[in-house]
Amino acid sequence: MKNKIILFLLFLVSFANASESIDATFKKANDLYNKGDYEQAVQSFESIVNQGNESADLYFNIANCYYKLGKVAPSIYNYEKALLLNPDDEAIQTNLSFAQKTAIDDIKILPEVGFKKMVKEFTSTFHYDTWAWIAVFIALLSLLSFLGYYFGNTVFLKRTFFSLFLLFLVGIGVTVFSAFLQRKFDANYNPAIVFAESTTLKAEPKNSSEDVVTLHEGTKVFVLEELGNWKQVELTDKTKAWIDKEAIKEVKAKN
Repeated sequence: MKNKIILFLLFLVSFANASESIDATFKKANDLYNKGDYEQAVQSFESIVNQGNESADLYFNIANCYYKLGKVAPSIYNYEKALLLNPDDEAIQTNLSFAQKTAIDDIKILPEVGFKKMVKEFTSTFHYDTWAWIAVFIALLSLLSFLGYYFGNTVFLKRTFFSLFLLFLVGIGVTVFSAFLQRKFDANYNPAIVFAESTTLKAEPKNSSEDVVTLHEGTKVFVLEELGNWKQVELTDKTKAWIDKEAIKEVKAKN
């Protein structure tokens, strides 16, 4: 028992030291950035990422460094990673839009319309985990409503609690379905950034295939599937084609 306590204390000490080290590195990187030494700053920020740490602020700072260095693809890539972790951050959104203007390609964005758009906008209100917890909460309310109906001693109370019970059952269905759809949308959302200075997309996953379009660094695509050394991607104008997988870098980490 004594040995276990000692090991636990040693773990706490090492964890505290690691946290202090990360904080010190982060402060050092910020100081380097403020001095205009963006090369050294980005190396310090990325050393924190290489230790298995990530946050929207960390990727935001890395992106700012690359933007100052005039490196289009890495800046957009890290802004996208920051936005993935904090989608509502206006500073990230603003800086990303500035970085995107430095990219050569100007691909038209075709917005989604109709019922599918409405469903996506509704389900994206919350993360799928949040939808699941809301469903649990409504399930508890439906249980209380059922108990109120079961033990109600007047017709009015029974009708009221039964109506609430039915309403909460509908709520459970809506929230569970929303969680399912949001998880599906999230799984299918796989953005990537072109890192190659220039690359030609093909109609089929082979070099001899017909050329579809030429893209340049910093352009955002969406990965649909992988076949050998090729990945099928979709552009923001809904064009689908195949790209050499070495030409892009996916924003979402592989599970």
